[in-house]
Amino acid sequence: MDAAIDVQGLGVRFRRNRRGQRSFKDLFAGASRRSRPGEFWALRDVSFTVQPGESIGVVGRNGQGKSTLLRLVAGVLLPDEGSVSVNGGVAPLIEITGGFVGDLTVRENVRLTAGLHGMSKDEVARRYDDIIAFAELAGFEETPYKHLSNGMKVRLAFSVVSQLDEPILLVDEVLAVGDKAFREKCYKRIDELLSDGRTLFFVSHNERDLRRFCRRGLYLDRGTLALDAPINEVLDRYNADYSV
Repeated sequence: MDAAIDVQGLGVRFRRNRRGQRSFKDLFAGASRRSRPGEFWALRDVSFTVQPGESIGVVGRNGQGKSTLLRLVAGVLLPDEGSVSVNGGVAPLIEITGGFVGDLTVRENVRLTAGLHGMSKDEVARRYDDIIAFAELAGFEETPYKHLSNGMKVRLAFSVVSQLDEPILLVDEVLAVGDKAFREKCYKRIDELLSDGRTLFFVSHNERDLRRFCRRGLYLDRGTLALDAPINEVLDRYNADYSV
C-alpha cells in the first residue's frame, strides 16, 4: 500500500524576520546546509511515513516546527532540503483565514474554496445548504468574510473543509477558537471522517483531544523529530521533558 504521506530528510529554514530567499545559484546548485547569518532551521532531518487511515498527533512546545510541518505537507511551503510526498489531496484547516478572501461574501467563499479543491459547481450547490447549516451562518451568506467574527470564520472553514472528499485532513489549533458546542460538532464530524478511512494530521496542545483522535504521535523538539511512537507514549515523554 502506498503511503499517504512520506517525509524524508525534511528541512526548512527561515530568516529571523521573514522566510529566507534562495538565490538562482542555490536553486540550481543545491542549497548549502550551513545557515547564513540571521537564518535558523525551523525543521531539520525529519523523516517519517504515514499510512492511509492513520491518525497522527503532532506534539511539541510553541515554536518547535509543528505548524511549519503541516504547511509543508499541505504544499504551502517548499522544503530547503529533503522531500515531502503526499499521495492524494489534502483538506487543510491550518489557519483561520486560509483559503478565504476577505472581500468576498460567505456564499462566494464557499464556492471558491470548494471549487479550488475540485468540487464541481453541481456538487457545491448540492452541499451548500449543509455547509451553511453546519457553520450556523444562515442569514450571513451575503456578509463579506472579513466582517465575520473569529468564531464564525472557524465555523465556516471547518464546515467547508470537512465536506471535501480529500483523503487527508490537516488540522491545526484553530478549533480552540470555537465555542464548546461547536467544538463538539467538529469532533463528531472528525470521528465520522476517521471511520470513513480518512488520514488525520492533527496539531494540538489539548491532550484529551490528542488521545481521543490519534493513535500515533510525532514529538517535535527544537526542530527535530524527537520521538515517533504511540500517542500515549509520546505525550508521557513530552510531559516528562517539560514538567515543572
